[in-house]
Amino acid sequence: MKVAVIGANGKIGTHVVEQLQHAKTHPVVAMVRKQAQVDGWKDQGVDARLLDLEGPVNDIEKAFEDIDAVIFTAGSGGATGDDKTLMVDLDGAVKTMEAAHAVAADRFILVSALQAHKREHWNEDLLPYYVAKHYADKELMRSELDWTIVRPGGLTDEPGTEKVELAENLGRGTIAREDVARILIRCLDADNTIGKHFDALTGEQDVEAAVKAI
Repeated sequence: MKVAVIGANGKIGTHVVEQLQHAKTHPVVAMVRKQAQVDGWKDQGVDARLLDLEGPVNDIEKAFEDIDAVIFTAGSGGATGDDKTLMVDLDGAVKTMEAAHAVAADRFILVSALQAHKREHWNEDLLPYYVAKHYADKELMRSELDWTIVRPGGLTDEPGTEKVELAENLGRGTIAREDVARILIRCLDADNTIGKHFDALTGEQDVEAAVKAI
């Protein structure tokens, strides 16, 4: 499968691209929003394309030419306002789903947020973010794509442990972005994760075993 990584210059996305490049199991395309970022990935030997999540769906479809699978890791970031959260984390995600369906890039893996599926567990300080994640998740579930939704806990930049806990409902906790990337990549080839959504935290199981057990 040729895999498009949306948000490839983000912290999770960078790990995903680098791990896929190293593993050489699937060709990877870094999808980014600035030409300088495209050039940076190409300098590292990675195929890269421009993608504007706030642009028309038709443009996203063109960027998805020859793509088989999508890993969506993009986010507006904490420095932007609620409007960008809606335009990127919600509408941008949904437009990407529409484009993926249009070009038959049927495998779609989405990064959400811990317990985004349960309103009573949302972080009061991040309500617009959780609303965006909640409804983006719902739209993916309603789609005809072969979807998986991964909801990581608090994200850290510590080196990954390769030990995780995955379940539909977990309490608060943290997980290294490097390990989130490992989970996303493992899900690509794990058909048992199609149509599944789950929380992800640092734990005691190897990533491969944890994904197989979902």
